[in-house]
Amino acid sequence: MATCKDRDGDIWEIYQSNGRWRWRRTAANGRIVGASTESYVNRSDCVDNARRNGMACTPA
Repeated sequence: MATCKDRDGDIWEIYQSNGRWRWRRTAANGRIVGASTESYVNRSDCVDNARRNGMACTPA
């Protein structure tokens, strides 16, 4: 799993589930405020989708 924290304190996670990539956004208060609605074969496609949904940091 790769994570990064953006300037507003939200944590973005890029992770694998059943061999496919997904993302999740967790607010500073610990609540999940966004998640991918589909899974991706390629990690780069998942990261691109997260960026389209507001991710402004770079996951490690």
